[in-house]
Amino acid sequence: MKRFLCATGVLLGAAAILVSALLAYYFGVTKGVRLDPAKLTLETGQIRLFDASGAEIPTSAGSGDVPFSEFPSYLPNAFVAVEDKRFYTHKGFDPRGIARASLKNLSTLSFREGASTISQQLIKNTHLSSEKTFNRKLKEFRLTRALEKSYSKQEILELYLNSIYFGHSAFGIGEAASFYFAKQPSALTPAESALLAALVKSPNRYSPFKDPEKCRGRRNFVLKLMREQGYLGEAEYASALTEPLPETPNPIGNGNFYLSLVLGELTERFEGAGTGNLRSLEVDTAYDPLLQKKLEELSADSDLIALVRDNGTDTVKALYTTAGLPPRLPASTVKPLLVYAPAVEENLISPATPILDEKTNFSGYAPDDAGGASGKYMSVRHALSRSVNIPAVKILNALGLERGVSYLKRLGLDVAPEDSSLALALGGMREGFPLDRLADGYAALANGGGYAPSGTILRVRRGDKVLYERNPKREKVFSEDTAFLVTDMLTTAAKEGTARKLRSLPFAVAAKTGTNEGRKGNLDAYTIAYTTEDVVAVWLGNADNSPVDATGGGLPANFVKDILSYLYRNHTPANFLPPADVERIAYDKDEYEKNHKIVRSDPLTPLYDPSDFFRKSNLPEESCTRYTHPVIQTPTVSLENGSVCIVLCQAEYYDYVVKRENRGRIATIYSGPYRERILDNSVTAGESYVYTVIPYYKGREGEPAVLPSVHIREGGSIPDDWWESQSSSLSRAATASLTNLSTSSLLSSLST
Repeated sequence: MKRFLCATGVLLGAAAILVSALLAYYFGVTKGVRLDPAKLTLETGQIRLFDASGAEIPTSAGSGDVPFSEFPSYLPNAFVAVEDKRFYTHKGFDPRGIARASLKNLSTLSFREGASTISQQLIKNTHLSSEKTFNRKLKEFRLTRALEKSYSKQEILELYLNSIYFGHSAFGIGEAASFYFAKQPSALTPAESALLAALVKSPNRYSPFKDPEKCRGRRNFVLKLMREQGYLGEAEYASALTEPLPETPNPIGNGNFYLSLVLGELTERFEGAGTGNLRSLEVDTAYDPLLQKKLEELSADSDLIALVRDNGTDTVKALYTTAGLPPRLPASTVKPLLVYAPAVEENLISPATPILDEKTNFSGYAPDDAGGASGKYMSVRHALSRSVNIPAVKILNALGLERGVSYLKRLGLDVAPEDSSLALALGGMREGFPLDRLADGYAALANGGGYAPSGTILRVRRGDKVLYERNPKREKVFSEDTAFLVTDMLTTAAKEGTARKLRSLPFAVAAKTGTNEGRKGNLDAYTIAYTTEDVVAVWLGNADNSPVDATGGGLPANFVKDILSYLYRNHTPANFLPPADVERIAYDKDEYEKNHKIVRSDPLTPLYDPSDFFRKSNLPEESCTRYTHPVIQTPTVSLENGSVCIVLCQAEYYDYVVKRENRGRIATIYSGPYRERILDNSVTAGESYVYTVIPYYKGREGEPAVLPSVHIREGGSIPDDWWESQSSSLSRAATASLTNLSTSSLLSSLST
């Protein structure tokens, strides 16, 4: 018994010491921690935003607190249902929630699970940092107890709803109701209240303007909880489920959507739904207010998005939109990223590669050009700069759809499996891409093939401490030579192609247009242009998919021109310079036009041969030698009025020597420039003659062409078997010629 009492005493003493130590630790950690009523309002802890020059950007964050009396009953109840269902009965802490979270944290040896009540969230958002530590939890415990003693449940809910961040730069329930539904909180429906409550967990993830399906699922989950907890009747619940989501935002504050991008990025980088992680931050952005004002001066009869992206910092420095940043069908703006750049990278094509623009059926898919297939060969440069459709589909088919899509994904442009078809070459898909993501893809071409997603934030500070500094890491998607070749082709589009409205700009600019045609008219019109410094992108359309009276090469191109002119009003961007692995090569005009082959020009050519840029890893293999080593087709020979007539091939740049052999005697019957017909009237009946034609170019002797033997019969006729001899000779020459003219499998596939 004594031993038991002794052991009990020891245990009780140890427990008392442990409790005393814990209490001492608790009071030591929470010493000086006091509830500050001033911090419970958002104004004292709002985010401060600064533009690229360091000037503060005016925002409306934290203004317009709404009193509890103006809340419809189901508004606070929606938040209680999803965030803290025992809010009205506990004293600031939920023992059941704490026990459940503790078990999960013990099983994972982490602090991943929380059991924060609404009171705790309010304290965390307004008084504490977001770190998940034991010391912070102790401070939270003390402050939450003080909150519950000093404020009623209604007052806590009022403070809570007026301090939450709802995404898209909307702080507090007043701004959220205005931004998402264009109404006051007092007018919110149960479904709208549930949607706002759904956003608390992650405003960026569940935004109806970013992912409607996720938003709807989360909203309906909140409605289900409201019904289960008695806040909604069955009829109200059923009606709320059918209520549509908001489709377009109602801008708040100064109406600048750029701020939504900044705050959206901020919440992604500083994870957490509430404002606690965002309070008292100073955010340096790439925002250019003068450029923003220029974009806001643009005016159209439809929805408009215009943005300018800095290639050096990979940041958006101005954005104006009347429709947010919805995904839209990219039309032909996807061609350089999906088709041409990947095909150049894979050495499938070069800018000069000839392609037959001919109506083609690809296993049931038969695309056509805007004005119908020309039926003619054209270069890749021509096809891209004029945005011809059939060549783009041919190239993607030769490249392989899966291969092309893999490049798009590396550029941050994901394609759903059900959208993987050759129609992608023309922008055919179900949903499309936001304009800023398309601009990121084009920035990769401007940046030598290196891709990084754009942002708006340069750095984030809290006091003297830098919490984040932008340092984008670019993934190499294309080589520098590929990026230059595609860029150079797009400069042709800006000079003489679909974006030729930009041709008067006094600096190098690459551009691509796109027009998405619907059954009743155009639905989307794009121009995306870039210099060595910036990408400028403009989209025109309507959020409701009604037709617009615009094409990519029309009003959007004019807007881009105006923006570029303003952007470089005081300086000129550098030119696009070819990298070391790119070489300009002249190619033979005759071979290109007649045989649709790229053959290097003969150094001695008297013609003006075209030239273009090639990757050194994909240079033309064959070289023309028709001038350094003159070669002609075998001329024809016939007898006319007692004279032998030799008809030369069409090679007028050569000089010719024609020799005749008879009985071992050789005579020159002609020496001089090209003639179509050369006559020898000094032949004798009964004799046989052999003629040799030798081409020359600038003194260089070419390959002799020996003609079939000619026998002059009495009466001046050629033997009956002469034509068989001539035909056999010509057949041998043709066979040799065809043997020497090999055609690559690529050009065969692109030409058929």
